[in-house]
Amino acid sequence: MVTLNRKLNIGLVSPYGWDAPGGVQVHIRDLAHLLIREGHRVSVLAPVEDEDALRDEFVVPAGRPIPIPYNGAVARVLFGPVAASRVRQWISQNDFDLLHIHEPAIPSLGLLACSLSDGPMVGTFHVAAERIRIAFAIVPIVEPIIERLRARIAVSEVARSTLLTHVDTDAVVIPNGIDLASFADASPRLEWQLGKTIGFIGRFAEKRKGLSLLFEAVPAIVDRHPDLRILIAGPGESEEALEWIDPSLHSRITFLGMLSDEEKRQFFKSVDLYIAPNTGGESFGIILAEAMATGAAILASDLPAFRFVLDDGRWGRHFRTGDWMDLARKASELLDDPKTLEEMAAKSHQGAERFDWPVVGRQILDVYDFITPKSENGEYEKVRLVADSRPWNRFPLGGLNRFEKNDGRV
Repeated sequence: MVTLNRKLNIGLVSPYGWDAPGGVQVHIRDLAHLLIREGHRVSVLAPVEDEDALRDEFVVPAGRPIPIPYNGAVARVLFGPVAASRVRQWISQNDFDLLHIHEPAIPSLGLLACSLSDGPMVGTFHVAAERIRIAFAIVPIVEPIIERLRARIAVSEVARSTLLTHVDTDAVVIPNGIDLASFADASPRLEWQLGKTIGFIGRFAEKRKGLSLLFEAVPAIVDRHPDLRILIAGPGESEEALEWIDPSLHSRITFLGMLSDEEKRQFFKSVDLYIAPNTGGESFGIILAEAMATGAAILASDLPAFRFVLDDGRWGRHFRTGDWMDLARKASELLDDPKTLEEMAAKSHQGAERFDWPVVGRQILDVYDFITPKSENGEYEKVRLVADSRPWNRFPLGGLNRFEKNDGRV
C-alpha cells in the first residue's frame, strides 16, 4: 500500500441511497474503511432512508433519497435546493484536503458537490450505458462542472468509453475493489448442495439482471441434468419471479433472499456453476470478482464489462448476451464436465487478485497524491466553497430545479 507523506481529511460523496443495496455504495464503504485503516480521516455524505438504522459512523445523512428510473434500474438519489444546502453545510463544517465524488455527472449529491466546490477533487464514474437520459442529456450543464475535477477515474474500460462518448473527457481506469482475504476460508453449506446446482445473485425484479433469461434456459438444462437445482439470492418477490417459469420446475428453485457477506461466500462455494445472465447496463460486475475470490466456476454473458472482469474468458466462460439457447448449451456442457468445472474453480481465485483492495487502494492513493501537491509556499490547498455557491444559477430554464418537484422525472 502506498503511504502518503501526510494524513488527509477526505470527503467521499455517494450519489445513491446508503441503505439500498448497490455496488457503488459497497465500493465507497470499503474504500472508507481502507482509508481509515491507513490513518486518514473520512466523512461520507450520502442520501439515507432510515437514519435510525445507520451503522457506519463515518456517514453523514444528507436527506431521504427519491427513487427514479435510471439505466435500466431504480436509482435512489437526492437533488434539489435542500440537498444543495446540506452539501454546502457539510463542506463548510469540514476542513477537507480533498473530495472524492462518485458519479458526479448524474443529478444527485455528487453533481451538487462538484458544482459547489473548488480545489482538490477527484471523480469516479461507475455507469456504463449507450444513452443516459437523465445524466448526459444535460451535457452542456454537466461538462463545465466536471471540468472542476483535478482527476477522473472510471471503474472499467466500458465506463471510460461512456464518459468519453457523452462528456468528451478521459479517465484513468481503476476497478472496484474487494477484500480478497475475507473470501479465503469460505465453506459450502450442505443444504445448498443438492444435485447439480447453479446459482444467481441479483435484484431479480430488474429485467437487465437476466433472471427471466436464465429461467428460459432452465428447461433445456434440466433435460440433460434431471437433478438440477437452482439457488436464487437477492431482493425481489419470489412469487412474481416464478411466473416466468413452468410450474413443474418450481420445486427445483430455492429463493434465499438477501444474503449476509458470509452467506454470500457460502453460496459461491455451494454452487457447481455461478451464472450471470445480465443483459445490459453493467459497468463492472463486482459480483463476478467476488465469485472469483471465493473460487467459483463462472458462466457470464459477454457484456463488455463482464469480459473486462473475466479477462475475455480467462477466468470464466461467456455466452452470447440475451441468447438463452447459448446459455443453456454452455451451462449443460460445463455441468457435463466436472473436471473442467473443478479446474475453472481452482484458478478463478487468481483472477480476483487484481481487484484486491491493497492493489486498488494503491492506485487510488496515487491519484490522491497527484491532486494534492504542495504549493510553492510550502502549503497544501484545501477544498473550498465556490464564491457563487448557488448551483441553480447555472442550470438554464430551471431544468434541474424541476427534478425535485417531479419525483425525479426529467
